[in-house]
Parts: sequence; C-alpha cells; structure tokens
Amino acid sequence: MACQSVAAVMDEQALLGLNPNADARYRQRAMAYFEQLKESQDAWEVCAEALAKGIYSDDHVKFFCFQVLEHQIKFRHAGLSAAQQQLVRETLMKWLQSQLLNSHPEKPFIRNKAAQVFALTFIMEYLTLWPKFFFDILSLVGLNPLGVDVYLRTLMAIDAEVVDRNIMYSPEETRRNTLIKDSMREQCIPHLVESWFQILQTYQGSQPELTCQCLEVVGAYVSWIDLNLIANDRFVGLLLSHMSVEELREEACDCLLEIVNKGMDPLDKTKLVESLSRVLQSAGFFNVEQEEDVDFLAKFSRLVNGMGQSLVLSWTKVVKTGGGGGGDGSEEAAAEMLAALEAKVPLLLQLLVHEDDDISANVVGFCYEYLHVLKQLPLLTEQQKANVEAIMLAVMKKLTYDDEYNFDNEGEDEAMFVEYRKQLKMLLDRLAQVSPDLLLGAVGRVFTATMQSWQTAPFMEVEVAIRLLYMLGEALPASHGAHFSGDTTKTSALQDMMRTLVSCNVCSYQHCSVSLEFFETVVRYDKFFIVEPLHIPTVLMAFLDQRGLRHSSPKVRSRVAYLFSRFIKTLHKHMNAFIEDILTRIQDLLELAPPENGFPALLTSDDQLFMFEAAGVLIVGGDSAVERKQALMRSLLLPLMDAFRLLLAKLLQETEEERQAVLADCLSHAVGFASRTSKAFSNKQTVKQCGCTEVYRDCMQAFLPALSCPVQRGALRSSVRSFLHRMIICLEEEVLPFIPAASEHMLKECEAKDLQEFIPLISQMTAKFKRQVSPFLQQVFMPLVLAIFEVLARPADDNDQTAALEKQMLRRSYFTFIQTVTGSGMNEVLANQGAENMERVVFTIIQGAVDFPDPIAQKTCFIILSKLVELWGGKDGLVGFPDFIYKHIVPACFLAPLKPTFDLSDAQTVLTLSECALTLKMIHLKRGPEFIQFLQQEYLPSLQMAPEISQELCQVIQQPDVKVLKNYIKAFFQRAKQ
Repeated sequence: MACQSVAAVMDEQALLGLNPNADARYRQRAMAYFEQLKESQDAWEVCAEALAKGIYSDDHVKFFCFQVLEHQIKFRHAGLSAAQQQLVRETLMKWLQSQLLNSHPEKPFIRNKAAQVFALTFIMEYLTLWPKFFFDILSLVGLNPLGVDVYLRTLMAIDAEVVDRNIMYSPEETRRNTLIKDSMREQCIPHLVESWFQILQTYQGSQPELTCQCLEVVGAYVSWIDLNLIANDRFVGLLLSHMSVEELREEACDCLLEIVNKGMDPLDKTKLVESLSRVLQSAGFFNVEQEEDVDFLAKFSRLVNGMGQSLVLSWTKVVKTGGGGGGDGSEEAAAEMLAALEAKVPLLLQLLVHEDDDISANVVGFCYEYLHVLKQLPLLTEQQKANVEAIMLAVMKKLTYDDEYNFDNEGEDEAMFVEYRKQLKMLLDRLAQVSPDLLLGAVGRVFTATMQSWQTAPFMEVEVAIRLLYMLGEALPASHGAHFSGDTTKTSALQDMMRTLVSCNVCSYQHCSVSLEFFETVVRYDKFFIVEPLHIPTVLMAFLDQRGLRHSSPKVRSRVAYLFSRFIKTLHKHMNAFIEDILTRIQDLLELAPPENGFPALLTSDDQLFMFEAAGVLIVGGDSAVERKQALMRSLLLPLMDAFRLLLAKLLQETEEERQAVLADCLSHAVGFASRTSKAFSNKQTVKQCGCTEVYRDCMQAFLPALSCPVQRGALRSSVRSFLHRMIICLEEEVLPFIPAASEHMLKECEAKDLQEFIPLISQMTAKFKRQVSPFLQQVFMPLVLAIFEVLARPADDNDQTAALEKQMLRRSYFTFIQTVTGSGMNEVLANQGAENMERVVFTIIQGAVDFPDPIAQKTCFIILSKLVELWGGKDGLVGFPDFIYKHIVPACFLAPLKPTFDLSDAQTVLTLSECALTLKMIHLKRGPEFIQFLQQEYLPSLQMAPEISQELCQVIQQPDVKVLKNYIKAFFQRAKQ
C-alpha cells in the first residue's frame, strides 16, 4: 500500500481530535476512531504502516498509532495471522531503523511507548517466534546513541513486565516469566552484559544521560542474572570510575547497591563487599565530611547501609550454621566478617551524625543491626564499648530539634522529623539492650550537665536532655533501676535525675517544647512522687500556673489538661491537703464558656472534660468526710446546672438556626462535663458512700427537660442519653424514677438513629435492675416496639444506602433488646402485653430468623427463640405455645439455613447455624419424644426428605453431646444445598 493510500485510509478528521487542545466533539470522534481501529481485524495495519514509513510528523498521531499497535499485541496477538505477526515485527524494526538517522529524536513519551510495544512483542514472541529479538536489535542499533536509547528503554520495559517484584503475577504469568528468564540466561545474557559494558565505556564521557540509563538497566537485571558477569574487575572498575564523575555517581551508587544486595554465599558476599570497600576508601569516598553534595551522600549512605547489612547477614548465617562453606574455619570466617563489620563503624558514625537527616536516616538500619550483633556477643571489647558510646552520642545529637522547626504550624518537614525521631528511638531501645549501664551513664551525664546550665542553654539542648530521660523509661528494663525506691540508700540514677528535673526549676524555660517535655516526663514517672511526695506541691504549681494550664501556647495548655488528669488519678491520695486550693485555682477553667462571651477560652471543651474528671477524682478520692465531699461536688456541679437552665431557656426563644446550634453545643458540653465527673466513682467509692446521690439527682432534674426541646433534638438527646447511661451505673436504683419520663420524651418523633441509640439504654437498665424495672418495662414495651415498627415500615429509596444501613442496625438493636428482656428472666414483660401484641412480637422474631439476610440479627433471633422455648415450651408453659413451636419455630430452623443467602462459608453465618441447632435441642429438651415424632411423621416428610436421613437427624438431636449436633447440622445443610 502506497503512502498516499494509507494517508487516505487514516481518518484525518478523527486524528485532529488527538491534539490536547481540540474541542470535545473532535476528542470524542478520535476516541471512537481508536475503538474502531482496536476492534477491527486488520484496520490497525494502517497504523503499523504509518509508523514504518514515518507518514505523520505530529507527535500525538504517532503516539496514537503505537497505542493501537499495543492493543493488538496485548489482547489479540494469538488471533493474528502469521503474516500479521510478521508485519508487527517489521514495523517495529523499520521504525527503529528510522530513529537511527533521525536528526530530531522523538519525544521521550513516544520513545517510552515504543519501548513498551517492543517489550510486549518480546514477551509474546521471544520463546517461539522471535528468539533472536536482542541480536536483531543490537545488530541494527550498534552503538548509535538514538538506537541505544530505545534499546535501554526496552530493557527497562521488559524488566517492568517480567521481573518487577511489586506486581502480583498470575500463576500462568509467573510460569511464563520464569521460562523467559531461563531462556535469556542460556541464550543472550552474556551478550547483553557485553553490550552494557560497551555502552558504559563509550558514552561515560560524552552522554551522561545514556550512561545513567544503562546503569539503571544493570541495577535492574543484576538481581536475577549470573553475578560473575557483573561483579568482576573490569565491570566493577568501570562502575567505580563512574563514582568520580559528578553526573554519573548517583546512578553508579544505586547500581553498586543492587550488586551488593544480590543474594550470595556469605563468604563470597563478604569478599565482594570488602573489595568494593577497599576501592571506595582508597578513592577517598569514606571522607564524608569533605563531601558537599548531599544528593550524592544520600545515595552513598544507602550504599553503605546495604554493605553493612550484607555483612551482618553474612555473619549471622555463618554463626547460625557454623559453616557458610567454611567447614571447620567457620569461627575464623565469623571473626573476619565481624572485623569487616567493625571496620565500617567509623564511616557509619560519620553518616549517622550528618546534619542532613535523610542521610542519617539511611544508615539507621545498618546501625540497628550492628547493635543486634553486639547484643549477641558474650563480652564487648573496649573498642566495641567505644562504638556503642559513640552511637549513643550520635543518637542524642540527632534527636535535637533544629532552628527551623516550626512548633506553631507543623508541616511536612516537621512530620518527617517526628518520623525520623521514632527511628532514633528504636536505636536508643536497642542500645539499652546492648548495654543498659552505658546508656544510663551517658544520658545521666548529658542530663545533669544540661540541667546545671539550663538558663543559658538553647531550647533544643534542654528539650533533648529531658526527652532522653523520658525515653529511658521505655528503653530500660524495669529490673535495671527503672523503678523508684523509698530507701534513700538504693535510689537509682533515674530517681536522682527526676529529683533534679523537678527541683531545678527547668519547667520555667520559655519554650513550648521544653514545657511539654517536662510535663510528659513528670507524668511518665508519676511513681517517683509516691516515694518522694515532698515534690508534689512544686509540680502542682507548675501544672496550675502559666507554665502549664495557663501557658501562652494553646497546644501546651491542651496537652497539659490531659496530663494533669493523669497526674491527679495516680497521686490523688497524696493531695488531701491541697484539694480546696487546687479546685479554687482551676475554677475559671471549669466554667462553661457561654457562646456570647467574646473572649477565647483558655481550654477547648474537650480539654475541659479532663479538668472535670480531675476535679471529680480529687473530691472523691480524698480522705475527707462525706459532708465535705458532698459540699465540694455540689459546688462543682451547681454552676453547670444553673448555666444549663439559662441556656435552655435561651435556646427555646432563639429563632436563628446557627445560634440554636451553638447553644445546643454548649448545653451538650454542660451535660458532658457533669457526666465526666462521675468517672471518679468506683466500687470502693460509690456515689452513695460519698454522699453525692442528691447532687446527681438534681443534675437529672436539670438536664431531662432538654429531651422535650423541639429544636436541636439530636444533639441534646444524645448528650442526655449518655448522662443517663452513666447514672444507671453510678446512681443505682436512684435513677429509676427518672427513666419513665425520659423514655416518653425519647420515643416522641423518633428517627431510626434515635431509637437505635435509645435501645441500649433500656437494655442496660433491664440487664442491671432486672425485676425492679419489670413494671416500667411492661408499660414502655409496646410503645417502644410500635415506634420501632413504625420507623422500619417507612418507605425508603432503594438507592439510599445510609437509610438501609440505619434500618438494619435498628433491626439488630430491636432483636438485642428482646434478647435482653428474655435473657433477664422477665418473661412476664412479654406475656403481659396481651395475646395479639405478643404474637406480633414473636412473629417478628421468626421473620428476623428467616427472612432478613443478616447473620448477626438471625443469630440473636435464634437465641431468643431458644429462650422462649425454655420459658414457655414445657408441660406447664404458656397455653398454646407448643402449637406455635411446631407451626413456626421448627420450620424457621430449617427454612433459614436453606435460603440461598445463608452462606455456610461465612463465619458469622456458622455461628447462627449453631444457635439454630441449640434451638432444636431446646425443643427436644422441653417436648421430648413428641417432638421427634412430629419431625419424623409430619415435618420432615413435608420437605421430601428421605426416611433414612430423617431418622439419622432425629437420632443426632436425641444425643446428649451438643457439639455432635452442631457439626452434623452444618454437614446436613451443606448436603441439602448442593
């Protein structure tokens, strides 16, 4: 076909749409044209010819043609005729030939796409149709730079398709890839390696970009080819010479790292690393301080890390196996490897302390593993101890913040430093395992020196000194003096440091990082104050004044509020003398911030929760008389109640929605604060014992009216409901008089979510008070159930996933509620609802067990049915219930598991089936032979079940071992569903 005819065949109008600036109409037409060419048996050939003959100069058209070709090879290669497959090969080679003479090289994106198409063709044809793929390409391109570029890109594209370890290949692809690699090793790898050497040698001085591409190829292929082809004097010598060329050395570093990471015998690996090390050292690369190029050092540090980790791995293998190819010389080999490893430590230290954190972070892995080696040695030499100490000092130095760290507005750089600090902490923990004494001594020296001159030291030095003390708590084993002793002759180094910390007034240092670190450390070591309580007043004052809760930084105030509550919880027994004083000092921090008060509050409402909890713990945990506790708790809660009543009255008058939301938010906080104070009570210190019953009853009276507030219902109901949950736990039966009115309000104008959240409250009360709430439950039962039915019956859009999920959760909550009622032995609650209501409820349980494909709800329904059979199914049970068992409960036990949606491979469904089996067992327990007779003569024959299977099932039901029944039932339904 002549050029002109191809051009005529290509849809010129459609091609206009390939231009990124084309309008939508043209772009659509181009897309349609692309689909047409892809699907056609032979229309793609016009694209092939256009590429082979270079008809189009437009880059987007050329890219388009390659895309069409790519699709044919990837998805339709097997369907192409031999002539068409030959056409693909010829097209690619002609296109490649045209590149060699091209005075204007193709854009990189076209060359990359061409390389992809070459790689795909290689994968499809190398093992069968085109075994000379590489020889054909190499003989064509020679050392032409434009041809070499495409050749190298193709090799990288092949690596991405065949070797890339980040891709999950199918078993078929894995088998194919293995065959390709095996064939390449046999037929062409030595030739490819030779071509790489020639390219590197030829272009190292004139074409750095091409040389770097080639180094990348070598690095990619070295993992699976014979290492001797690369790890030899001439090749490594060439790579090392590249290390001295500025444009090449980063890529050369990466390439050497790939060689070092190659899996090898320990002795061979050690020899390789050592020879590489000698050459690098003699070339001056170990003088890190003289290197100014941080990008290169980042690559070099990764290489050193790889070399170090390789030596550790080799040493570990030799020590473990007692050999590594060394026979009786394994001890000698291990000693040599350890010596090689130790020789790298000075270089490791230079990189670890480098001011650039990326360079330092790159060698943390090697450092960590070196310390792991030391940990396994029986005794450390003086040099090894010196190494450990040097690593400690490096870690301490690198933990330090730099001047640029932005504490007020932490961004990406700050986040990266925090992550880097975590890596350094791992090193510190490992140092503690190697030599706790050395670590404790080193930290002690740094800490003591810094605390002696903290007034004149930069903030970062002060912060890191305290930080190191904090870190010791996790790093040192408790047996190693990390505990505190009341015996002054036995006080540990840690105890001495804590004494210094709290008495040297460093908490007055004017920098937020130091303030935070001080309070974090004080709370980490709160046990110190149990043995030395004389320091408590000093630290309390720091918490309470501008150094802590009144600090100028909101971040510090927020964190200190939480730490203060922790401090009080641990040490409240030692604070009896200060309770009133503390409560007076924090009084303004316990105030509900009304929305119209224009001043920004010192603490957020979330922070205030911790303050109220701390206040509660102080009052309840003290040794004071009941009257004092009562008075203190009332003075803490009364302002909340007063503010609540005022704000609720305002909310009822407010018409603007935004203001309503703000007021409701404030009301919710008031309830939350009161609720949080109740966390201070325990089994040993109950509300009643502390004389606080009345004040919490008053809170209930103040808060409950919010339930009938017509606006902002969701937020208010939610907070009051949470308060009621707490009161059921704390107030015991004193809460009961409030529940009927609260329930009545909460059942009005309900949404699915309201009900779903209300049910756990009723269930909690039922489970806790049982018979005491039976009269109330009987009264509220049907209104609650009818409210649930009404919400569930509301029509909803089929596509509304949220509404569907809310209904599912409500249905589950409803069944859980019924389970709680029946499980608490209050069958009279159900029995007294009248026959019609009771029947309606029990039918919903049958429906839940069978009709809804929700195994969690189904399981609950079978538990309820089993319980009802236990309560009412016996000889003296509920009149008419045995009839219900045979008509409805027994069929449910068979119909549910036979449903297509009942998935026996799902763990949750198998649990449902177990409950179903237990229900059958319970029916047999209550009805005896009558039940077996019903199954054999009536029910099972109605399912067309063979008599022998029916008999087998009945025998298993009569066996005492429930486990046998559960296993049998599972197998029974698996067979039935096949």
